[in-house]
Amino acid sequence: MSDLQRPQVQSFFDPATSTVSHVIHAGPGTACAIVDSVLDYDPKSGRTDTRSADALIDFVRRNHLTTQWHLETHIHADHLSAAPYLKGKLGGRTAIGSPVRTVQKIFRTIFNAEHGFATDGSQFDHQFEDNEHFAIGDLDAVAWHVPGHTPADFAFVVGDAVFVGDTIFMPDVGTARCDFPGGSAHTLWQSTRRLLALPDETRLFLCHDYPPPGRDPSFMTTIGEERRANIHLHDGTEEKDFIALREARDAKLAMPVLLLPSIQVNMRAGHMPPPEENGVSYLKIPVNRL
Repeated sequence: MSDLQRPQVQSFFDPATSTVSHVIHAGPGTACAIVDSVLDYDPKSGRTDTRSADALIDFVRRNHLTTQWHLETHIHADHLSAAPYLKGKLGGRTAIGSPVRTVQKIFRTIFNAEHGFATDGSQFDHQFEDNEHFAIGDLDAVAWHVPGHTPADFAFVVGDAVFVGDTIFMPDVGTARCDFPGGSAHTLWQSTRRLLALPDETRLFLCHDYPPPGRDPSFMTTIGEERRANIHLHDGTEEKDFIALREARDAKLAMPVLLLPSIQVNMRAGHMPPPEENGVSYLKIPVNRL
């Protein structure tokens, strides 16, 4: 892999949601992409805050970066996207994989979204197709469809780095759940096969970390380390065993604390639902639907 580009990556961890956002760039004064940003949200009060997003803005400005992309690996169920706020401050285009339309159709029904809510992904500036190439300044990138956690998960391959979203976690954590609508442990297995076929030295940048006791949060690993030690996927694991383990674990998991507000906002590319006649936006709680 010596001939591959080696992008610089600055990662930001939000302990409230265990989410990691990344800024991809080639050094001060170059173009950048922001991956999986976080808008802080207090579920008790319904209030938002921009402290996490402001940290990204500060880094971008201090390093004189030009923001080209706000990349979403999927419609997140555990945090709200800050992409519209960041786009307003830094410019750039919002982007997600084109299967977002499938997720929008599912949750339009679940949330009984407003008349006129589009399920064609048009809330985003760009929708990637599988294997689509794009650029971050002088950095070459390609979008890979890696479904399983949801039908619409994408990973972004930039030189020797891959931003895997919610597919693979740190080796001692394993993989993402597959019990959300449209998820599939079988499909996730196929997606991980694609990722784990990359060279061992490939860097993986994660969207989340849920460290076991005694370990600090970590945001980067390698394909080789995942193949050697991932508790769900290490070399020698068979598909049937992975599926049985994943489905058994998923059956015992509670729903994420911010699932209901997150999906309603993220399926709108980070925008709140349209305000009602009093000028206030409201988030719905569907009773006995999930």
